[in-house]
Amino acid sequence: MSLKPTPVNDELFEYLKNNFSSEDLFLQNLLVEAKENEIPNISISPEQGLFMQFIIKTINAKNVLEVGTLAGYSAITMARAMPQNSKLLTIETEYKHAIFAERKIQEAGLSHIISIQNSDAIEFLKVYQDDEPLDFIFVDADKPNYAKYLDILTPKLRIGGIFAADNAFAFGFVTASKPEKRTTDVKSITGFNNYFRNHEQYSVCMVPVGDGLIMGVKIK
Repeated sequence: MSLKPTPVNDELFEYLKNNFSSEDLFLQNLLVEAKENEIPNISISPEQGLFMQFIIKTINAKNVLEVGTLAGYSAITMARAMPQNSKLLTIETEYKHAIFAERKIQEAGLSHIISIQNSDAIEFLKVYQDDEPLDFIFVDADKPNYAKYLDILTPKLRIGGIFAADNAFAFGFVTASKPEKRTTDVKSITGFNNYFRNHEQYSVCMVPVGDGLIMGVKIK
């Protein structure tokens, strides 16, 4: 029993990566190839991927939406935990990233589940309609718009569905009054964390995986 979480040092991180990870050789190579194509190395962490797969399986998510495709790492990770008759829509603003991710999704054999929308996410989501409510939403994109994504997508999420947003620790600066870098993003994340945790339609928690994952289950 411990009153405080155990800090994840390098040794513990390697333990997690080696024993509780969603990352395989395909995803490792995806990251290498993404770097060669000058795509930022800012995907979810391996143990975070396994945790998200666990949540997706727990709620039997069959209709998933992601904001921020990047190289396709997280979309592939999530889709692997979904049934064959599922669908995952991922939205990516950058054309170069979308093309790369689409190729890797095809190579992963997941084109029947994952589709990519190369658009401005806010503008697309304003008009986005689906025949079925969403089960799981994952946002890992432009930090100043996190609250907008929550507002737009909440009506499209089923009761019992989960909204999750990455980088809840704001790159380690969430408690800093004067963050050393990415000041606008840090302030946006801090504001979003407060907005989300007080949202009347969600029961919210924060999970210390990766750079922090804030999650809410829709209760009304």
